[in-house]
Amino acid sequence: MRLERGAPSTLLGACAIAAIASTSARAVAQAAPPAGHEDQSFDLMNLMSEHGLHDVHDESWNVYGQFTYISSWKRPFRAPYTNANGSVNSLVPDAERSFTGTFTLFFGTKLWKGGEAYLVPEVIAERPLSNLRGLGGSIQNFELQKTGGESPQLYRARTFLRQTFDLGGTPVEKDSDPMQLASTVGSRRLVFTLGSFTILDIFDRNSITWDPRQTFLNMAFMTHSSWDFPSDARGYSWGGTAELFWDDWAVRVGRITPPKNPNALPQEFRIFTYYGDQLEIEHDHKLLGQSGAVRLLGYRNRTDTGRFADAIAAYEADPTHKNAGECGGAGLYNYGSGNFSAPDLCWVRRPNVKLGAGINLEQHLTDDLGVFLRAMWSDGNNEVGAFNPADRSLSFGAAGKGSLWRRPLDVAGIGFGASWISEIHREYLDMGGVDGFVGDGHLPKAAAESVIDLFYSVNFVRAVWFTADYQRIWNPGFNPDRGPVDIFGGRVHAEF
Repeated sequence: MRLERGAPSTLLGACAIAAIASTSARAVAQAAPPAGHEDQSFDLMNLMSEHGLHDVHDESWNVYGQFTYISSWKRPFRAPYTNANGSVNSLVPDAERSFTGTFTLFFGTKLWKGGEAYLVPEVIAERPLSNLRGLGGSIQNFELQKTGGESPQLYRARTFLRQTFDLGGTPVEKDSDPMQLASTVGSRRLVFTLGSFTILDIFDRNSITWDPRQTFLNMAFMTHSSWDFPSDARGYSWGGTAELFWDDWAVRVGRITPPKNPNALPQEFRIFTYYGDQLEIEHDHKLLGQSGAVRLLGYRNRTDTGRFADAIAAYEADPTHKNAGECGGAGLYNYGSGNFSAPDLCWVRRPNVKLGAGINLEQHLTDDLGVFLRAMWSDGNNEVGAFNPADRSLSFGAAGKGSLWRRPLDVAGIGFGASWISEIHREYLDMGGVDGFVGDGHLPKAAAESVIDLFYSVNFVRAVWFTADYQRIWNPGFNPDRGPVDIFGGRVHAEF
């Protein structure tokens, strides 16, 4: 139920491929299905193994790749006001089109006994809806990044080392996958990861929503919407994790770097002063002969962020100078609001602590159908540091393959997600403040930003899927005065 994936020792030719590729994937996207998932792609590694050029069961290296193009069309929706009084974070009520195109290569190589190295270059081109503003916990396309543009950009997504110490138990076969070398390990083992990666490579895995490139498009189903995991604006961090596997149990801890400024690209590398700590406990089980899992996740961030109560207090003490419109003139980092009658977090950023805890449940009903549920509470006192501005979140649904109608490589699913904000967060937004992605200028009453996501993915040939997706989002930006919003999406996804 977890990913440990890989890269080759001969990188030159593959790096040339990466240099001419056209697009990349949002870091927080999981690269491939969990160990044990039946491979559904045109697999270069298996093809080489069939011709005696590679041992796909005991690998010293491997290479994988994927391409995904997602297009979203937003219909016009009801909005009595938009960006009131110079605020800037509303979802525009006009019709819009968004897209992402991503290309990713995954390289892995074995260094020594238990030691592995991975390199993942990516390319992305994107156009978000409303400059990626106006949605709090249900951004319609999980691949969207906070930086990027319509011209393809090549960058290094992941570079990390993994060391596994076998502690015994029963043999566990790890399949060949992206960022996982095929091998046999013990059910009791200790695994360390060090380098640059997305924390979603290791924490909060779920075998029902195993890969957003194959399942739900909305970000509400990729992970907890209210888990403010530190990362740069692309979703990646530097740091280290440790995992202890003991038969049906697993415990994970990790410390990773936050951005220097909230939701920005540059990283803060003073990891003993500013950091994000994660702790997860997992138990795998069988229920009526079908596999399932329970995961408990807690996080504690210490980052340079602002508290909503402090921003309100600063504004009320000096509304002429400590308002949102004055941030730029004072040379302080802000989100570009021109509202001179609103508070702003730019005046009160300092080292603050943010806490949260959540639960992640999955249960297979048959070999090809499963259900899932995630729920998380965050303290709601601080602005979003790196992910979504939601303070509480819930998502659940079902997904499975089309074996019942003799389409075993098709994938279909339906999910519901909801996210909320705290009362002090609502008060700050009602006064005209903005927070990362949201802020319409008014919010007299907050409501859950909710989404339903329905998709069907058709396997065109073994390596290629076409997906049709429909989403309806209620209360965008947690604002019941605006919406609902209908979004239609299409996806092309290929693997090799």
